[in-house]
Amino acid sequence: MRVAIVGAGSVGRSIARELLHNGHQVLLIDRDADDVVASRVPDATWLLADACEISALEEAHLEACDVVVAATGDDKANLVVSLLAKTEFGVPRTVARVNNPRNEWMFDEAWGVDVAVSTPRLMTALVEEAVSIGDLVRVFEFRQAKSAMVEMTLPPTSPYAGARVGDIPWPEDTVLVGIIREGRPIAPSRDDALEPQDELLFIAARTMEDNLENLLSPGHLPRGKDEDDDDE
Repeated sequence: MRVAIVGAGSVGRSIARELLHNGHQVLLIDRDADDVVASRVPDATWLLADACEISALEEAHLEACDVVVAATGDDKANLVVSLLAKTEFGVPRTVARVNNPRNEWMFDEAWGVDVAVSTPRLMTALVEEAVSIGDLVRVFEFRQAKSAMVEMTLPPTSPYAGARVGDIPWPEDTVLVGIIREGRPIAPSRDDALEPQDELLFIAARTMEDNLENLLSPGHLPRGKDEDDDDE
């Protein structure tokens, strides 16, 4: 797989190293990179250019990339790169870094973003997952699919503690994709029974999140759907 990463800061270089280790071809694009920075990821191909300019992306042959990762520290640049990659070069998949959570609403298909990754949101989800039982936590969002990966630690008071997976009336557009029990991942089958303290991982339509939480953990206070969006 050929991947172009825009932004050769610590985030971009870390992504590049992982992809190279997994056998992929990586092109790093950065207008400020120098020989010292390039020497930190010597196996990547480097292009010193402004990725917000179409001429630079043409020089990078972006049309030959399978994925473009916009990983700069500037949300405006990440949006422009994603939009150009998708609309001008037909890149199949774009992944964009969100630096400021207040800008997250813009990182969608209208700006050419297939997957938006917000480090603050991921860190918040990990904290919430560690301290909450019975609350649904959004871990990751798939913008184009209007779906999300969500997690819940099943409370002992759940009406479905002990129930078979196949007997639970899951909301539509909701799929249980994994169970973590005592630190061990389990691929759920219809005959597996849920146990209290199970960590349940779902792919669910965003419109079904409240229904899923109410199903497994009735009595919890409803989550504010846009609580962080309204903070000033």
